[in-house]
Amino acid sequence: MVYVTGDLHGEYARFSDPAFRRLKKGDTLIVCGDFGFLWKGGKKEEALLRKIGKKRYTVLFLDGQHENFELLNAYPVTDWNGGKAQVVSGNLIHLLRGELYTLEGESYFTFGGGESPDRELRAAAGAWWEEEMPSPAEMRHGLETLMQAGKKVDYILTHEPSGKCRGLLESRGARLDGLNIYFNQLEEHVEYSRWFFGCQHLDKALSRRHRAVFRDVVPVRETPKRT
Repeated sequence: MVYVTGDLHGEYARFSDPAFRRLKKGDTLIVCGDFGFLWKGGKKEEALLRKIGKKRYTVLFLDGQHENFELLNAYPVTDWNGGKAQVVSGNLIHLLRGELYTLEGESYFTFGGGESPDRELRAAAGAWWEEEMPSPAEMRHGLETLMQAGKKVDYILTHEPSGKCRGLLESRGARLDGLNIYFNQLEEHVEYSRWFFGCQHLDKALSRRHRAVFRDVVPVRETPKRT
């Protein structure tokens, strides 16, 4: 089965949580951004990435705001399950922005990235990369991918929420950036079953189709698919 969880921020202890330990051989876990295990580089970090890549289940992740894009971009891009991806180590794979993948016979559109509200402080500390915010070219690529799919996918997975969802979560008036507005366009024009996103550090179903994920490990299907 395919499961979704939220921001890990390089916290390896999360893999010891009961929900993670229940994942079986052949399962797939998708992390909705802020994976955080590519940060400082070095042998210790590389050993931890290999350890994650050897788990009995596959770990896929979107990028968020808190990634070292200099390290992440060094991995080669390859074809994977219908889209472009970066194999970090073994069963550990980075899903790229604006790509469409097939998992267990269903389609997954992924779009990571987002804007850090504290980017000035992080930049001063040498811990900010401008690649965190998707470029216009990446957004166009996402639209082209969806057009080729007939504007219909099974699942959408992002790090940031759409502007509509952000407005529901931030009652005092949400400040929307270009990515939130871009996702609003997808909401209006793309047919999908469920949309999962991270970033908010919150586990909450906003509707039957919209789910914020953080520490929960959620099956993408509400009911297991019959075979």
